[in-house]
Amino acid sequence: MTDLQDILHEEDGVKNDDLLRYLEGNASQEERFAIEKQMADSDFINDAVEGLQGFQDKQKLQQYAAQLNLQLRKQTSKDRKRKLRRKLNSQQWTLITIVTILLLCILAYWVIRLYQYK
Repeated sequence: MTDLQDILHEEDGVKNDDLLRYLEGNASQEERFAIEKQMADSDFINDAVEGLQGFQDKQKLQQYAAQLNLQLRKQTSKDRKRKLRRKLNSQQWTLITIVTILLLCILAYWVIRLYQYK
């Protein structure tokens, strides 16, 4: 998940162009068989095909896919920024804790030395 560029992953085995040809009815018999086999094997692909079949205007499918890919990239970049910010915040608290413990140790040393010489 480190480099998300497309809604459909390469390991799913379905490419956007193949899926669009299947939905338009322009796919060859072998391509249809391969996509239908993948639909049977993967609930995600099956849901994707069923959802895309509900669109009336097949020409706008490319635009919808591009919009979804753009939203996916935006969302994942926001998640990365949040994780980085969370790491910085946890490091900040660690640093504050270490400095506080060191100051307490120095204070304890000073108090002990002060009472030792009296």
